[in-house]
Amino acid sequence: MAQPPPPAVDGRHRRSERSRDSIVTALLDLVAAGAISPSAEEVALRAGVGLRSVFRHFRDMESLFQAMRARLAEDYQVWLIPFTGTGWREQLTETIDRRVTTFERLLRFMRAADAHRHRSATIDLEHGRIRSVMRARLEMVVAEKFAADPDGFEALDLLLSPETWQRLRIEQSLEPVDARRVIERQIERILSAHAPAS
Repeated sequence: MAQPPPPAVDGRHRRSERSRDSIVTALLDLVAAGAISPSAEEVALRAGVGLRSVFRHFRDMESLFQAMRARLAEDYQVWLIPFTGTGWREQLTETIDRRVTTFERLLRFMRAADAHRHRSATIDLEHGRIRSVMRARLEMVVAEKFAADPDGFEALDLLLSPETWQRLRIEQSLEPVDARRVIERQIERILSAHAPAS
């Protein structure tokens, strides 16, 4: 029996979705250009929509920043791809590479999200969720190495955090290659200070 044809897509709904996406994209573009907290007027101008359109889709700027954070969360999914290395050292190297690459790509967005996190329970919750995933993933890689050294693990978790990357890149004005070298050298010092579990 032939299936009935799918219902026609509501053109107004599609236009509404395109308008919403263009507003989120406009915010992303503005933050990427260096604006930590763009105004609704700036977002509307960049998106090519009216100011009322912004607040028709988002109740306030915090909800718009929440949408930005949700879209950027997809960038962290690369961390969940299975490792190619089999030993913990190879997997740690892959972890370092994935993290610093992601942190650098999202550097300005992380700063903007942090600026709004204390005012938004949703952004703060998402931040905590991502940090929990990061910590659990790192623990999985180096659990055997640091089984008897919780302090060493905590130091490693700190070095591979977005906060450390932001400090090195922004407050200390290091270039990406230099910031990465600092992190890798400190990790090597931690690893060499503790005999590996066999």
